[in-house]
Amino acid sequence: MRALPLTVTALAAALALTACDNGGSGGDKNGSACEIGDLSVQVGPASVAPAAGDTGEVPVSITNQTAACTLDRFPRVLLESGRTETPLSPQQGAKPQKIELAKGDSASFTITYVRGAAGDGSSLEATAVKIAFPGSDTTRAYPWKYGPVAGKGAADKPDASVSAFQRAGD
Repeated sequence: MRALPLTVTALAAALALTACDNGGSGGDKNGSACEIGDLSVQVGPASVAPAAGDTGEVPVSITNQTAACTLDRFPRVLLESGRTETPLSPQQGAKPQKIELAKGDSASFTITYVRGAAGDGSSLEATAVKIAFPGSDTTRAYPWKYGPVAGKGAADKPDASVSAFQRAGD
């Protein structure tokens, strides 16, 4: 008769452990990638590079307007010039972090660039910056008002990068 209570206890413990496992999905909505349409995004004000060769920084502020979501890895940022879109690489040495954003929470990232010379064949004459978040192909375009971006030998290799996401206030 002792075997029955021990079996029931072992079975109850196994069920309790199974109930705690979410299979790595991150939960229901909390594990969902943030969509740009659900977020308030503000580009700038920038620390503008005043002359060719100077470095500028453009902060991008994000506030979640809906249910909880996740920002993971790096934002996808493209500089647009005419019909050409040129992706920016993550900042060298930057380490991505996973950020859970509840409704009303904020985060940011920074676009760092070197100003190019206007009309220089190796500078990218950017007119817009397109932004998308990991896990989504949806982009939103914003005017690029910070002058041409220097190229690393060619206009299709801009001297610009994007930082990892940071929780606002960090």
